Amino acid sequence: MSFGLIVALALCLTAYFLPSYLESTMNKVEPHAPFPISEEAAALHNSLIIGDLHSDSLLWDRNLGERARLGHVDLPRLQEGNVFIQVFPAVTKSPKGQNYDANTGDSDNITLLAMVQMWPPRTWNSLTERALFQSEKLHRLAANYPQDVTVIRTSNDMAHALAARQDNPGLVAAVLAIEGSHALDGDLDNVKKLYDAGYRLIGLHHFFDNALGGSLHGMSKAGLTDFGKEVVRSIEAEGAMIDVAHSSEASVRDVLDIATRPIILSHTGFKGGCQSPRNISDELMVRIAENGGLVGVGYWDGAVCDPSPEAIVRNIRYGIDLVGAGHVALGSDYDGTTTTAFDTSEVAILTQTMKEQGFTDDEIRAVMGENLLNFLLENLPQN
Repeated sequence: MSFGLIVALALCLTAYFLPSYLESTMNKVEPHAPFPISEEAAALHNSLIIGDLHSDSLLWDRNLGERARLGHVDLPRLQEGNVFIQVFPAVTKSPKGQNYDANTGDSDNITLLAMVQMWPPRTWNSLTERALFQSEKLHRLAANYPQDVTVIRTSNDMAHALAARQDNPGLVAAVLAIEGSHALDGDLDNVKKLYDAGYRLIGLHHFFDNALGGSLHGMSKAGLTDFGKEVVRSIEAEGAMIDVAHSSEASVRDVLDIATRPIILSHTGFKGGCQSPRNISDELMVRIAENGGLVGVGYWDGAVCDPSPEAIVRNIRYGIDLVGAGHVALGSDYDGTTTTAFDTSEVAILTQTMKEQGFTDDEIRAVMGENLLNFLLENLPQN
């Protein structure tokens, strides 16, 4: 066997096995016995509209149409969990050694991941192209499973999907999001390019400061730059929604000062319920809610201090008491290099735990998905 053939074979084996190995070390579910779900909780759960504001599943080298032993989310598990609305963000850059306290944007893990997973070369040096590629992945999923997945771009799309679900309870309404507007590659015109590709929820920051301003986990903790304010206005002008997950507190204040529409904080915890550097102040959460916004509670320890269903539900209760039941939703951060107590097929454990902790059925319906459904119907572009 020639040396060139050996090298080619080694590269092929690396591309085949390495992505699965990497994900197996990053997206974990804690080992556990099956969760006991009462008949009452199961009946309620099966009647719910369930929605999740954040799953990074498009980042990974899996066919999301098939059930996998890896990760947290795929189509069969969404259907098993009765999840109707799933928001899929595109991750385009993450720093080495990322942490909640201080990161620079000088390094990037996603470049190597894109190469190892054999993404098109156009994605290797362009964050915008990485986002466009992940949009293509979701649209291919919908094309391959047209009875099971529909990509939502408008409030009319959402209303049609809701009606179709009456006869097709396994239908998943998928919404595209951006995790950090460094995906614009510094070009304001790319707001429209991403909007045209289907992105409807635009996050401003991830783990590092970018051209828009300060990240909660960056070095400066600064507010929005002039460019960042231009991006906010451009997002609103296109008809997309703004996500302030990972934005610094100063940036969140700046967004609230200039936004003309409600905003989302897609995946987080409430700081009064979990004193984590991942969570912004209760005062800002109240302002988001007062502006008509929505807060998605996550399932991992950085958001709720303990990934157990009981801790997640306690944080949800804290949020309801702080901002009202109409402003709290689910924001799992599934497939986001997190370890969780359950995957999306097992999300009924949240319904069970909320029942055990004395939530009313109306509160459960609101948090599990009706708040997200209503927010999308009201804030997506109509056509």
